[in-house]
Amino acid sequence: MRKQIGVVLAVLLYYSGLTGLARWWMQRSGPRLIILNYHRATGGDLRHHLLYLRRHYHVLHLEEALEEFYDLCNGGKQGRDRRTLLALTFDDGYYDNYTHAFTLACELQFPITIFLIPGYIGSGDDFWWLEGERLVCRAQVDEVTIEGHTYHLPQKEERDRLARAIDTRLRHASSVAEREASLLEMREALAVSSSKVEVGERAIRPLTWEEVHKMEESGWVSFGGHTMHHPILAYLTDPAEVKYEVRECRRVLEQRLGHPVRIFAYPVGRPEHIGETLQAVREAGYTWAVTTVNGINAPQSDPHLLRRVLGDVSRHWLVMAAETSSIWKFFSRLWKNPVFGFDES
Repeated sequence: MRKQIGVVLAVLLYYSGLTGLARWWMQRSGPRLIILNYHRATGGDLRHHLLYLRRHYHVLHLEEALEEFYDLCNGGKQGRDRRTLLALTFDDGYYDNYTHAFTLACELQFPITIFLIPGYIGSGDDFWWLEGERLVCRAQVDEVTIEGHTYHLPQKEERDRLARAIDTRLRHASSVAEREASLLEMREALAVSSSKVEVGERAIRPLTWEEVHKMEESGWVSFGGHTMHHPILAYLTDPAEVKYEVRECRRVLEQRLGHPVRIFAYPVGRPEHIGETLQAVREAGYTWAVTTVNGINAPQSDPHLLRRVLGDVSRHWLVMAAETSSIWKFFSRLWKNPVFGFDES
């Protein structure tokens, strides 16, 4: 219900002209850079998102947008395209980024940037944050006891609780080795023989290097780093492992791609997940880094703590239009109201 109210609100904002007015006002307010943060490319209408953005914003690869943005911030002259700068990014590197986002990028001549996790590319493994639901779905036992709690899997509520418990345990692992050991323990406890992606799940598998190279050769896709194995950096207890995850990611990508990689995306990416890792990112040589903190970047934005706007493809394109125009924030008090608010998810 709340999501439907949000779409109605977005329609009213758009067709009343308020979305366009907010977009115009932002354009006149000095240098601004919108960085959209997507993950999956299927499950919605990405085409309409891209068509709207291409019409109303100056869309560039993220690195090019950042260079132009900071040039404007330092007094550089604006080119003929005076629209607000925008870059569209995808985190993690799902297979549907290749089958769907890449196809649309070429067709519509729309540049996109994908943040890659080299440790998953070509490994045959699936992303760890999908394993909770997958392991429970594939479980070959009806009952399992984990960390002192017994779950009765024929009951949906119990399956959901177990999936959340597995995800929490993996998410808070203090090292990649601990996370992988927990995954192995869960597989054994649930009698799941393999974590390999099945045919119906291909859209959520990681990209291959062949696909990465094909995308980059097109000229419409660029890449950044997203750590080697996607741990939540603030939860790692060994500073050396933090540095390895950040630095090795850049080294492998540069070796594979044959050119410098200057942009980094923090896994999960909110302040509590970044912690004290900012220095490691700077020391690794990244020029810029993006978070998942919601917002639009202005001249005072920290180049290693850049904000992004959630760009979930499942959202109606009119909601995305309102969010990128910045008018959405004026209604935040309404959204938080339990009567009038709506669930952004």
